[in-house]
Amino acid sequence: MDTEVKDSSHLTLDALDLRQPMRVVAVQVPDAQPQWQLWLEEIGFVPGEPVTVLARGVPGGDPLVVRIGASTFALRRAEAACVLVQDCA
Repeated sequence: MDTEVKDSSHLTLDALDLRQPMRVVAVQVPDAQPQWQLWLEEIGFVPGEPVTVLARGVPGGDPLVVRIGASTFALRRAEAACVLVQDCA
């Protein structure tokens, strides 16, 4: 994981309330899933991109329906937990 962006002011995508507009700060994947880094970046999870959680699966809140830029994807909570975000303000 990249230690430069670790900051208590950053949340992870899986922890957001629905329809809370945020921006991507970084993607930090677990050591056991290095392939997630490129995959998440390829679908648009890059720093500065606007992101919003639109819905959560029932039960358990998994998967999440996420809008990134102009695209919408379903992410597992474990994948969403790799995306660090901050408020758009």
